[in-house]
Amino acid sequence: MANPPPRRPSNLTPEAYARLKAEMVAPYRGLRKFIYGTCAASGGIGAFVFLAKVLAGQDLGKTLPNLAFQWGVVALMVWLFRIDRPKANP
Repeated sequence: MANPPPRRPSNLTPEAYARLKAEMVAPYRGLRKFIYGTCAASGGIGAFVFLAKVLAGQDLGKTLPNLAFQWGVVALMVWLFRIDRPKANP
């Protein structure tokens, strides 16, 4: 015998129930995406600063690794943001 579908509590609107179900499937997704965006923005600003230093020719031995690190931070945050997308239901 199949289980009956879950019932929506009568004191919730359909929108609130859908939001709670989405949060149950992927807890803290909004917070994670905010953190990914914030870290990507920070890495982007850092990359801009280090790129300006590279173009000015200032201390390339220290500046190039820092620039590569900042690009890596941005790439990591983009990758994390993309894998945290909701899965499509077939």
